[in-house]
Amino acid sequence: MHHAALHCSCLLGFCSCFLLLTLCFLCLFLQCDHYRRGIISGSSCKALCDQKTLSLHHCMSTSSTHQVYVGLWNERPVVIKCSIEDPVNIDGAPETLMRPEMILFDKPTRGTSMDEFKEMLHSFLKANLGEQTSLSALMDRVITLADVNQDSKVSLAEAKSIWALLHINEFLLMVALQEKEHTPKLLGFCGDLYVTERVSHSSLYKLEVPHYLQTIIPEALSSSLNHWLAPSWPRRARITIGLLEFVEEVFHGSYGTFLICDASLYHVGYNAKYDCKMANLRSVVSEAVVRVFLKGRRCENNLDCTYGKDCTATCDRLVKQCNTEVVQPNLAKVCVLLQDFLLFGAPSDLRGDLEKQLRTCVTLSGLASQMEVHHSLVLNNLKTLLWKKISNTQYS
Repeated sequence: MHHAALHCSCLLGFCSCFLLLTLCFLCLFLQCDHYRRGIISGSSCKALCDQKTLSLHHCMSTSSTHQVYVGLWNERPVVIKCSIEDPVNIDGAPETLMRPEMILFDKPTRGTSMDEFKEMLHSFLKANLGEQTSLSALMDRVITLADVNQDSKVSLAEAKSIWALLHINEFLLMVALQEKEHTPKLLGFCGDLYVTERVSHSSLYKLEVPHYLQTIIPEALSSSLNHWLAPSWPRRARITIGLLEFVEEVFHGSYGTFLICDASLYHVGYNAKYDCKMANLRSVVSEAVVRVFLKGRRCENNLDCTYGKDCTATCDRLVKQCNTEVVQPNLAKVCVLLQDFLLFGAPSDLRGDLEKQLRTCVTLSGLASQMEVHHSLVLNNLKTLLWKKISNTQYS
């Protein structure tokens, strides 16, 4: 079997490589079985199941339900993402709108007309992105993507596949942001398995200490090693400019505002040219979804008003309900990361200004009264400071 070259390349703790290899073959078996039975379709199905030109190699995750693999498609390095069952919500946050309880590939049902399917799509996109004037354009993009054989029709198998995929938050984000520079390109799919371009460096730091070793390995040691292994400062500045541009792209974009609900150095990557690429978009969520989650939610303190890891609103303790505005905006979260990633090794003539601007940035509020002009000013000042330092050099 062409896929037999797959092997585990990550520290898994108590979770065995054998289990993940078994799940990998299960993932392939289920997708190809559904494909051959005509239940699903996709632009990658022939390559995966018939031609065997799409192959899975290295395991990149420890999740038993949301698996990430490095592989090859016609000898091109790619990333393959596969769900064995309904994906686990980010850090336990209920994705009540994004992933309803459903039997995979059960919708749409046989006999659904094209007009009815379009209405399904429009209602879903409106519920998950909010009321946007551009939803019709996005719906057309989704239908074009679903029409794998390009016959200007959407078969039942094509409709079932795209419907299942849209319930995966990262896939929806990739479709909505596909023209953006800092989002990995979506290359294909088969059922609810999807293929993206490979980001050569999948995190800002090379060394990630597993949770079960964090009590043994001092944080100062892992931090020092990461600083030593990191790119030179001008290259880190270039990556940072790209990350700040991504923050701009997801704030009041064509399809609304998106919130970063798990800001981590290990979700941000970069390519061989040191252009920023978001390697993991699973925790980037539509503001509309977060607001629905928070609205009317009972609470005792602010922690009860948290979506994902760090999209936190305040708790109104008088009525014991969550407010719907997230307190810390994307830019402030990113600047917290940059205090570690950008300050060490910074040029001495720049360090003072850089520290000052990052301090201002991390204190930004997510409340609507501060969001527009103040945020744009802070972001542009930071980008300008970095760009002036590396412009007209090999790093620009």
